Amino acid sequence: MDVHVNDGVRLQKLLADAGFGSRRKCEELIARGHVEVNGQLVTELGTRVDPATAEVQVDGMRVELDTGKIVVALHKPVGVVSAMSDPEGRPTLADFVKDRPERLFHVGRLDYDSQGLIFMTNDGELANRLSHPKYHVPKTYIVTIEGELFPRLQKMLLEGVDVGDGFAKADRLKLLQTNGEYSLVEIQIHDGRNRIVRRMFDAVGCPVIELVRTKFGPIKLGEQKLGRTRVLNSTEVGSLMKAVNL
Repeated sequence: MDVHVNDGVRLQKLLADAGFGSRRKCEELIARGHVEVNGQLVTELGTRVDPATAEVQVDGMRVELDTGKIVVALHKPVGVVSAMSDPEGRPTLADFVKDRPERLFHVGRLDYDSQGLIFMTNDGELANRLSHPKYHVPKTYIVTIEGELFPRLQKMLLEGVDVGDGFAKADRLKLLQTNGEYSLVEIQIHDGRNRIVRRMFDAVGCPVIELVRTKFGPIKLGEQKLGRTRVLNSTEVGSLMKAVNL
């Protein structure tokens, strides 16, 4: 099946616009067999495609061609509600994107007393899939807890603990440091229930003092400063789409 569309846009231009480098570099990607359109390998540099209907992948990762769709990453501070509005007048996520023209909505939640990585987007399907437990998108947190997380407690968290509305378990768990009075723990889960990490540590008698989400799916918080936003590039958005089979 021919993917070429006579009045379409040159494939190398679409890739360059999506952030894969100069047109020359994008031509090399095509010529070397790294690019597929609608599941078909394309190596012809003159290929034109319709960005509204074509599904383009580079090395198996989908490229977001709709430049109107964005994902904004925020390093949410403590004391901000994970919503776009709040009837009580508390600070919300919308306060951090009020200068943006797009109508954005948040992806999942991060509780009021926690900080870290949270997304806002105008891509409804991507948001729904990232939030849906069906897709098992992992999230990683660095947590400061009261007490010492003994090996038996670590085992309980990995095998599953009762959090009141069912059981929850960690996908991965690593004790980073402890002084007996407090412990610093890295935990990865894919459960999206409200305050789930805090409830898990409560269940083993180690209340959370501080919680920071450091990673959501393949995207890391990294050095992003508290209260700052950034727009994910097309490669990052592609990695999120791949994580939820888009």
